[in-house]
Amino acid sequence: MPKLPKNKKKSVRIYRLGVLLSIIFIFTLIALYVIIPKFGKFEYRTMPASVATTTQFIHLREATHISTPNFVRGIYMTSCVAATPSLRNNLVRLIDETELNTVVIDIKSYDGHISFMPTNENLKMAVGGCFVRDMQDFVDDLHSHNIYVVGRLAVFQDQLMVKLYPELAVKKASATSTPWTDFKGISWIDPSVKSHWDYTVALARSAHNIGFDEINFDYIRFPADGNMRDIWYPQSGTKKSDIMRSFYEYLRDSLSPAGIVISADLFGMTTTNTDDLNIGQILENALPYFDYISPMVYPSHYPPSFMNLGNPNEHVYEVVKISMDSAVARTIATTTAVILPNARIGTTTPAVYAKPSFDKNKMRPWLQDNNYPVPYTAEMVRAQIQATYDSGLNSWMLWNAGNRYTKAALEIAQ
Repeated sequence: MPKLPKNKKKSVRIYRLGVLLSIIFIFTLIALYVIIPKFGKFEYRTMPASVATTTQFIHLREATHISTPNFVRGIYMTSCVAATPSLRNNLVRLIDETELNTVVIDIKSYDGHISFMPTNENLKMAVGGCFVRDMQDFVDDLHSHNIYVVGRLAVFQDQLMVKLYPELAVKKASATSTPWTDFKGISWIDPSVKSHWDYTVALARSAHNIGFDEINFDYIRFPADGNMRDIWYPQSGTKKSDIMRSFYEYLRDSLSPAGIVISADLFGMTTTNTDDLNIGQILENALPYFDYISPMVYPSHYPPSFMNLGNPNEHVYEVVKISMDSAVARTIATTTAVILPNARIGTTTPAVYAKPSFDKNKMRPWLQDNNYPVPYTAEMVRAQIQATYDSGLNSWMLWNAGNRYTKAALEIAQ
């Protein structure tokens, strides 16, 4: 057999080497595909859905919990701060060094993104935004500091769900296929949508499963600001207050049997108004269904006409004291002028309705510690705290969307 020329031999060797490298490359890809998923249990998609899938190396385990303290003194923490160790550690230090004992962390904000890896597979499509990769570790660490951990869940403000399911959104009356937005450009889910109730309950359970001690429900109402003359609720056909009461009852029936502590954020003026403020919130409708209720009695949110006080920022003690005095009286009362189902008693006009008397410390107000529309001093923050105590209550929480709190307003830990 004739010998191949040297240049032909070289071509054959190169060809064989190329085939061999190709085979090695293919087997390497197969090995990586088979082996790597074993290292990371979960996958999630940041939203919108067009963003590529990212593998997260997160291992969930049995959760730790601590009991609700006899009194709660808390601060709010955004998921963005919780996702940044250097920032969140500053707030943990503040809690350790002062009378604080509670932190409220966003688990779902108005944008609709979930800030932790949920235990429910069906929820993972909503993970994104300021995602806290080590949320369960962080919760465990907070517990090791004896800090009570509350998960805040914005319910009907949900831009992500509106984007995914626009048919469930609050719509414009003038263009019924167009989602309505408030003055901040935020879109809302129609509060009557039962599938969103289920979604909310599933998220609350997942948060509890990784260690959150309490679930706090915010934006459990109809929209309040925006072009209210051009708004349409495709699925809300009955009274707003009846819809919200049904939702409150659904939360209790779904979560309380599992031992999950639940709380509700309500407009501050629900403490003094007996109508639903056109948002569906009435204090007496919420009382039977939540373990704790947090009226947002931020003085800056009150009009100058409130109790003829004038500028509410110049009367922060009075705003909180009047509001929480009324809240306490209505909480412990055994009768009410608010219409309650199957509860009318007597023959008086207007009608009086029977109601259970609840522990006054079911009330746990949100107080203001942010510079809007004027700088809030340590004295102004402390005045709100004192007003809460003078109303006979023992718990409060401070709100600052920027998570910058006035340490001088707080007592130093003993």
